Amino acid sequence: NNFKMLHEEAYKVSKSRKLSRLASCGGVGSALITKNGNIYTGLCIDASCGIGFCAEHSAIAEMLKHGESEIKEIIAVNEQKKILPACGRCRELIFQINPHNKNTIIHLSANQQKTIKALLPEPWSAG
Repeated sequence: NNFKMLHEEAYKVSKSRKLSRLASCGGVGSALITKNGNIYTGLCIDASCGIGFCAEHSAIAEMLKHGESEIKEIIAVNEQKKILPACGRCRELIFQINPHNKNTIIHLSANQQKTIKALLPEPWSAG
């Protein structure tokens, strides 16, 4: 289990800062570890009109930039070190970028984790 390491890596990037009157970033950080053991991090962008994105998306983009797509585990953490379970949009992105990611572990709390398969038991794309 990579929980402690991923939690710390996600926390390192969860430093909120104001970018403009309409946007901020870093209120949530994310860290993931790939099948190959590489760690990628990302931070959220909060902007008006719903054009920001989750920290998980940022970490996933960083991973994809390096030619990987299979995620072993992922976590999101705010500035108070609180774990924030991946939202439905993040869960769906994880699943769509690689079919093996149905086995990706999502950390829901310090003591609870579930796979994407358990969280999305009946994917809409199966029909």
